Amino acid sequence: MARHSIPDILDQAEPRQGELRPVTRPALWHVARSLRPQQWTKNLIIFGGLLFGQRLFDLRSVAYAAAAFVVFCALSGVVYLLNDVADRDADRRHPLKRHRPIASGALSTSAAFALRVEFGFFATAYVALLAFYSGPLKHVVIIDVLTIAIGFVLRAAAGAVVIDVPISNWLLVITILGALFLALSKRRHELVLLANEATSHRATLQEYSPYLLDQMISVVTASTLVAYAFYTINPETVEKFHTTHLGLTLPFLLYGIFRYLYLVHQKEGGGSPAEMLLNDRPLLLCVALWALAVALIIYGPMK
Repeated sequence: MARHSIPDILDQAEPRQGELRPVTRPALWHVARSLRPQQWTKNLIIFGGLLFGQRLFDLRSVAYAAAAFVVFCALSGVVYLLNDVADRDADRRHPLKRHRPIASGALSTSAAFALRVEFGFFATAYVALLAFYSGPLKHVVIIDVLTIAIGFVLRAAAGAVVIDVPISNWLLVITILGALFLALSKRRHELVLLANEATSHRATLQEYSPYLLDQMISVVTASTLVAYAFYTINPETVEKFHTTHLGLTLPFLLYGIFRYLYLVHQKEGGGSPAEMLLNDRPLLLCVALWALAVALIIYGPMK
């Protein structure tokens, strides 16, 4: 069964006999909803540089990383708002997206600050990339999902440069593979959910098929697992963290990916990775335990 967010369910609910209709919400509430704060969990990847750059207990680095997270939440929120304006006609034909404030008509269509120069570069590149995605790139097969994945890479890179730690090639490779996994799963969800109406919502969906997407997902799934496994046992990694125990965190990644595939194939999930993470307790617990295990191995007694 397809999952709905709490705001969507509230919007669809009709008052029972004798009940008062809900008070019309102010425009500011709809603006806040259009910024999609439930999607901001994607920006948590910014803290990857803090964790793996061994700056977790450096208060200055934590402050900079937190500020970078806030900036990217604001930037991604603005991009979502612009994207909703551009896609409002297509969204009105989507069974779930038609309840978004702009598509439903509830909201009319009528900041940045400096942390580091390098961070400003990645933040600007992120906005430019997402602007192009909202325009022509989302209509080009394969390029559309690659663009989403590169957006995650820019987030990860920004999280590293803002605290002045080297950008690890491993971080970029694992990030783009993991992001491709999520993007392809989302395309599959759209294709299955919309069925014959898929192309009327997003023209590029006619270039995909569930079989093709399953093949692509299989490739990036295996590649992600192999890349992470090699990262944990790589001599440079062992020398950097002075531990050979990072490989112990691999089962968390295995379970997380398998759980996500279970939700996509058996529960028709995958439309919103952020909402799946927040709503599925086993998946959320797995991510939390993975982060805790990594922190203990890098900083704690298992080092």
